[in-house]
Amino acid sequence: MAEAGERTGRWVRRGVRSGLGGLAAIGLALTNLPLLAVSLVALALAPVPFLGLALVPWTMTLVRMRADLERRRASRAGVLVTRPYLPPPERAMAGGWRRFRWTVTDPATWRDLAWLAPGAIVGFILGTIGVVVPLYGLVGLTLTPLWIWHGAGWYGYGAIWSIDTVSAGLLCLPQGAVILAAGLWAAPWLRRVDAYFARLFLAPTRAAELRLRVTQLTVTRADTVDAQAAELRRIERDLHDGVQARLVALSMVIGLADTLIDRNPAEAHKLLAEARESGVAALDELRHLVRGIHPPVLAERGLGGAVRALALSLPVPITVDIDLPGRPDTPVESAAYFAVAEALANMIRHSRARTGAVSIRHSTGALSMVVTDDGTGGADPAAGTGLRGVERRLAAFDGTIALSSPPGGPTVITMELPCALSSPRTMPSSVTG
Repeated sequence: MAEAGERTGRWVRRGVRSGLGGLAAIGLALTNLPLLAVSLVALALAPVPFLGLALVPWTMTLVRMRADLERRRASRAGVLVTRPYLPPPERAMAGGWRRFRWTVTDPATWRDLAWLAPGAIVGFILGTIGVVVPLYGLVGLTLTPLWIWHGAGWYGYGAIWSIDTVSAGLLCLPQGAVILAAGLWAAPWLRRVDAYFARLFLAPTRAAELRLRVTQLTVTRADTVDAQAAELRRIERDLHDGVQARLVALSMVIGLADTLIDRNPAEAHKLLAEARESGVAALDELRHLVRGIHPPVLAERGLGGAVRALALSLPVPITVDIDLPGRPDTPVESAAYFAVAEALANMIRHSRARTGAVSIRHSTGALSMVVTDDGTGGADPAAGTGLRGVERRLAAFDGTIALSSPPGGPTVITMELPCALSSPRTMPSSVTG
């Protein structure tokens, strides 16, 4: 019963949110036609020197802002609509002819303009239906109390059904409940229909998708090259400042002991003991360096075992919930492990969290990793917390990262990597570290 009540509550909340979204759709639809009129005037004035160069990009910026808002609303309705615009050329944002040409030669500009009028009509009609039908049902539920309160005839649905008795008023209650339920059920679907219609105009074409893909690959390739160069510099620095320095000191101590072994055996033995300790320390540093390149536990136990071992080594209790029916390819597995490790390291260093959790799943061809904590929140990728590095690492494999960290917490980091799995495993696992 409790589960059924919770499902009903979620369904009602979803319908109410969609109904409020219908109100937003009505209001936003009313802005489309003025934007279209202003854009047409600006295009008509484009031949006018100076005026057209300034007015057209300015109005198209407003149109793009409106289109971007519709794309975000469609994404919240579960319909992904990617931004299709060409990247701005160098110095385009400074204004003038370059920005004008960049604006008017982008096919997405004209698709935005083509959407304004039909988008206004469809959005207004669907939004009105999504708002009016639930309200109509709500009115049916309130007709009887209104009739009793007025104490006189009250006209019901369609203003042709006079309610002058309690029994006539009570007939409104089941009708109102059915209409309200139908309206709440239909509101999310109406919102999705509106989103799909917007996607016909506002999503990138095949040519635009290919162009955006090439741009993305160019950026991620450059980021990957930079990340690899930085990693090589880190390894070189660690070898030079750590292991190499210890090995040089070890060689000097052994040489000094060799010169003293005949004249002062006791001192030579003391030096050899120091050399042994230095050798152990150098070996530990070398193992630590190797773990930073590719942890042996990752190669031996896979992603699940490596993450569990990492969670057990942290000073904060970490709940690990992993369900992987196999293992991804080695490069993807390594990227996933270090992304989770960096997210957990940020949690320990910055969030002041008391507990944390890691969830790893594979479904629909993607590896999903969610790292949460109950810390203070306020994480910002631009603040140098390592999230930008995680984003670059994942982007090399077409991965994505999404961050939710309001002030006061909690912080939720969701990472996805498209990949396939091999070597199936039978049982999921869950542990608290």
